[in-house]
Amino acid sequence: MAQHQTGAGSHGHDDSHGSVKSYVIGFILSIVLTIIPLGVVMNHMLSRTSTMVVILAAAVLQFLVQLFFFMHIRESNGPRWNVMTLIFGVVILLTIVGGSVWIMEYNMVAH
Repeated sequence: MAQHQTGAGSHGHDDSHGSVKSYVIGFILSIVLTIIPLGVVMNHMLSRTSTMVVILAAAVLQFLVQLFFFMHIRESNGPRWNVMTLIFGVVILLTIVGGSVWIMEYNMVAH
């Protein structure tokens, strides 16, 4: 009976948390992905369009770092309902933001 409790307790606890190495790598990547766009904007290194591309690329990479290093998406062996829900949320978000930008840009009534 002691083996069952130890195995069940350690299984649930170890699978839900990452290693210190994983957290440190994620933290360093997050810092780098924050500093790069900041440096580009503060030093006026690129044109406006290029700066926006750098910011968006860094944001997407930052999102992926958060998912893999802090939320442990890749470590789950069970059904990926949380990933499907996340993807659905991102699609809804992009639809709302993209639609809003489209309306603001191409609204002929306001011009």
